[in-house]
Amino acid sequence: MTTRTNPADNLVLDDTYAANDMHGVMPHFEIPQKERRPDDVYQALHDELLLDGNSRQNLATFCQTWVDPEIRQIMAECIDKNMIDKDEYPQTAELETRCVRMLAHLWNSPHPRTTLGCSTTGSSEAAMLGGMGMKHRWIAARKAAGKSCDKPNLVCGPVQVCWHKFARYWDVELREIPMNKSRLIMDPAEAIARCDENTIGVVPTLGVTFTGQYEPVEAVSKALDALQKEKGWDIPIHVDGASGGFLAPFVQPDIVWDFRLPRVRSINASGHKFGLAPLGVGWVVWREKKDLPEELIFNVNYLGGNMPTFALNFSRPGGQIVAQYYNFLRLGREGYRRIHQSCYDTALYLGKEIAKLGPFEVLYNGDGGIPALCWSLKASANVPYTLYDLSDRLRTRGWQVPAYSMPAHREDLIVMRVLVRHGFSRDMGSLLLEDLKRAMKHFDKHPVTSPLNEDESGSFSHSGRSNNK
Repeated sequence: MTTRTNPADNLVLDDTYAANDMHGVMPHFEIPQKERRPDDVYQALHDELLLDGNSRQNLATFCQTWVDPEIRQIMAECIDKNMIDKDEYPQTAELETRCVRMLAHLWNSPHPRTTLGCSTTGSSEAAMLGGMGMKHRWIAARKAAGKSCDKPNLVCGPVQVCWHKFARYWDVELREIPMNKSRLIMDPAEAIARCDENTIGVVPTLGVTFTGQYEPVEAVSKALDALQKEKGWDIPIHVDGASGGFLAPFVQPDIVWDFRLPRVRSINASGHKFGLAPLGVGWVVWREKKDLPEELIFNVNYLGGNMPTFALNFSRPGGQIVAQYYNFLRLGREGYRRIHQSCYDTALYLGKEIAKLGPFEVLYNGDGGIPALCWSLKASANVPYTLYDLSDRLRTRGWQVPAYSMPAHREDLIVMRVLVRHGFSRDMGSLLLEDLKRAMKHFDKHPVTSPLNEDESGSFSHSGRSNNK
């Protein structure tokens, strides 16, 4: 056996794992002094990433984990395109504009070809832009009436953490409707009870993070109509359609939640969730051009042309936008409907089968919201494990099924939740059921002596409330 004497003697024909670069631990704290062979560095990183979970088995995430091969090719071809530089990449900018117009039409804007909207890094940024629009419109109206602008508030149901961030970052009081024993989402009466002349808007969610249910946008709009007649307060609605914005128009078009309601002034949605685009792209669209305050739009000319921009971010890759447009062309309304309906069918199937297992109460099965399901242990269930234990056990088979407690006033309710996305087939659902049954049998034979709690389990939800996000 030949022993190398020169540590720099990395021959091209060397086996990767015999290379000098692989004879130690990869640097953790400092950038190394010398360069390495690209194939060795790639292999080391590839091997480390094997420790990540399999994204296809991640049933906690709302985000898309399967894409067409053509989308991977598009992403590679666009890796060097900065979408903010519209002068240098005018066709990418044109495709973004087309997507905005298509979404405005999909969401029934009265003027889809002229209204304003933009892409974002995700629905969280899009939600914040919608919130900023509401706050600035409220400030303008208060100033015009000669009134104080120092105590804005926003009314919502149980929301994703991005709205808590918006309220804190932009100094807005968040009036979040708490859950109770009989209600886990926004109620119109509860929303109205929290409104006053300082309310910049009401935010119903089309697909609540914790359960998957749609909040009653039309009923809330009617309640606000009645409130305006009584008090004179013209309070707008921003719909957080992070998930449902790409579901309801295709699968449940009769649900009235969008710009068909005049009080709905803006909508955000995630392209990388049920819009089926790769991470990360979101969208925000205003009902009409006048609904986006002009003072929020910046014009910059230092990239080569005079370009209007409204975003919290600046430089962003253009590939996700092109991929979103690809999906619109590739799938059309019929394709989106077929894909999403298949997801709903799988969710309903899982809900029925999980209910048959005995100890579980299915709280939501995919009917009346997004294709998802969540369940809790029945009060009468006499089982030697918690849902946190069950979630932890399923990880031994690669499944990431979150267990978590509900928000304030319902912390007593512990649930497990499954998101059914494109790429999670009925066959995969049946495999999950078999592994769930196997986990239950394991605990029957080996009762848990020290049950896991939320802090110990590492369980997570998309809300950002618990340990992992």
